[in-house]
Amino acid sequence: METSTEGAGTASGAVVEAAGAGGRAAVAPASLSPSRAGDFMQCPLLYRFRVIDRLPEKPSAAATRGTLVHAVLERLFDAPAAERTAPRARSLVPGQWERLRESRPEVVELFADDPEGERLARWLDEAEALVERWFTLEDPTRLEPAERELFVETELDSGLRLRGIIDRVDVAPTGEVRIVDYKTGKAPKPQFAEGALFQMKFYALVVWRLKGVVPRRLQLVYLGSGDVLTYDPVVADLERVERKLLALWEAIRSATETGDWRPRPTKLCGWCDHQAHCPEFGGTPPPYPLPVRVPDPQAGAQGRMGPG
Repeated sequence: METSTEGAGTASGAVVEAAGAGGRAAVAPASLSPSRAGDFMQCPLLYRFRVIDRLPEKPSAAATRGTLVHAVLERLFDAPAAERTAPRARSLVPGQWERLRESRPEVVELFADDPEGERLARWLDEAEALVERWFTLEDPTRLEPAERELFVETELDSGLRLRGIIDRVDVAPTGEVRIVDYKTGKAPKPQFAEGALFQMKFYALVVWRLKGVVPRRLQLVYLGSGDVLTYDPVVADLERVERKLLALWEAIRSATETGDWRPRPTKLCGWCDHQAHCPEFGGTPPPYPLPVRVPDPQAGAQGRMGPG
């Protein structure tokens, strides 16, 4: 689980007053999270829509169910170990749903066309089934997490700020650290496992830079399929991730300064909320709300950039 925006500031250091299409002041990216890094790798234009334009997106049933399940699993550890049972976990679902509705009223739209509550009842049943499946994968009576929903943030030597929220951190008596993330979907096929581990290696890099400790294990718990994917990182892994993130950040900074955010069509486009603004679907992006640097005609040979 992660923060939805990447902070404030501009590539040139100037303060930007223009409002983005989402109605809030537009700011250039100043930090990177696993989700937003994934957005840029998937489609630079999607990254722009979410981070700079801040276009609104409709809540999805799947993502909202994931938020609900995460909340239940987090709250379950408030109970003494012996009381962390599947029935107790299921009983937390209705209350956490109410809390979610209060904190994010927009999720009520998911069931606006469900006056009898039949779809909502099935959806809650599905959430309860995911929570119950977790008990076949881990035993919460034997776990005492050191942290839950832990916000982490660090700044690399390059100045790049990394941030995110880790679902669970376990620390063994010997001091070894395990980072755990819950996924309410199904485990990826083996050939796509590396992509799934990117988020976990990102978190491991942040923990390493913050604490000087390489996590002993990264663990993805897939409640949708009942699988557990683990990986034991080493320093070389985290150094590779850091180099990848630095290259990614340079690409983001370049796009921010030039305003060149190109779409990257994939099968995932069918799930995108922003087709009306995407050139691939005949749409037009909102006016770019940040200053754009243009080449200095006096310095073309050297490739220097003029003032924005």
